[in-house]
Amino acid sequence: MKKVLVINFSQSGQLDEIVTNFISGLENVAIDRIHFKPHRKFPFPWKTTNFYNSMPETVDENPIQLEAIEFKEEKYDLIVLGYQPWFLSPSLPTSSLLQDHEFKKRMHETPIVTIIGARNMWLNAQESVVQHVQNSGGKLVGNIALVDRSPNHLSAISIVHWMMTGKKTRKWGIFPIPGVSQQDIEHCVKYGIALNECMKHSNYSGYQNSVVSKGGIRINTNILFIEGRAKNIFRLWARLIKKKESQGKNRVFWIKFFRFYLNFALFFVAPILLLLYTFLIRPFSVKKINNSKKRFKYLGINLKH
Repeated sequence: MKKVLVINFSQSGQLDEIVTNFISGLENVAIDRIHFKPHRKFPFPWKTTNFYNSMPETVDENPIQLEAIEFKEEKYDLIVLGYQPWFLSPSLPTSSLLQDHEFKKRMHETPIVTIIGARNMWLNAQESVVQHVQNSGGKLVGNIALVDRSPNHLSAISIVHWMMTGKKTRKWGIFPIPGVSQQDIEHCVKYGIALNECMKHSNYSGYQNSVVSKGGIRINTNILFIEGRAKNIFRLWARLIKKKESQGKNRVFWIKFFRFYLNFALFFVAPILLLLYTFLIRPFSVKKINNSKKRFKYLGINLKH
């Protein structure tokens, strides 16, 4: 019987539900289900200041202490890693797990499937996860990315409502329900069933093709454009805030400044840039866009496994 490690961190419980539905499609395997936790607590719902204050360390992927993880096995036949992006990076607990010696040891020479639960931006975060997997000698064989399907600005307002109140409801009764849709969460089982077939033959070469054909990854062209530029800006802000703090300046002030900038960029600058992009650049970049989308659909995946 194959041994499968299924591991994730979840604040709201949404990712737990996604991963649980996914693995319900696995049969005749021994599952080691781990909900790992950081030693430093990240209470849900968030406090506004706490959320933005986590940005510099998240973007720089500075590892934090995790509570002790008790793995049942020294070696697994497959690892399923669920995670959520924060600030276009893997969440701080996730990046810490990926740098954990014991987890890295278990990733080595092991097929790995990642499952993402995100608002809508996960491309940069997955690039980072892929790098960690490769550095540990792991073999990424599949990735499923479930996102909020609402328009970008509406989902931004909805997700903040959920994050800061803990209520997965329509803000003021008019905005979309935040997060991954219940239908997408429940249908996640189909990716588990497809994985189960691959596990029977220990051949994952066609798994990501199956995920893509079943709609397990959808890449919005506008989000692709935004993500291509935003991560470097986040890195500059992370560097600036840490520099100011090291100089004895008030970190809270600079975090508030970042928060103001982020909202201004999201609701005022981004729409203008997207308008220019849509009419002046996008029509002449169709081939480049399609190639970029294909790259992210199969990012880090060796189709020969």
